[in-house]
Amino acid sequence: MAKGTVRYWAAAKAAAGVAEEPYDATTLADALDAARARHPGELVRVLRRCSFLIDGDPVGTRGHETVRLAEGGTVEVLPPFAGG
Repeated sequence: MAKGTVRYWAAAKAAAGVAEEPYDATTLADALDAARARHPGELVRVLRRCSFLIDGDPVGTRGHETVRLAEGGTVEVLPPFAGG
């Protein structure tokens, strides 16, 4: 398993109650499952609408179970933003 950082932005940050926290996971799916377990409730709902960056690269439509996380990496959790 890799260790790194999950960073929450905007509504995800408010729902998690923290700006960032560590991950200990092999895939994005594993990291998100752990986040849902730590923060049941609003974060679970917010994550359904989020997009994700892994070390600056967009995940897009790839299955989260196929997105491997790197040691020392960063997962950015980006809810939809208003405006343009």
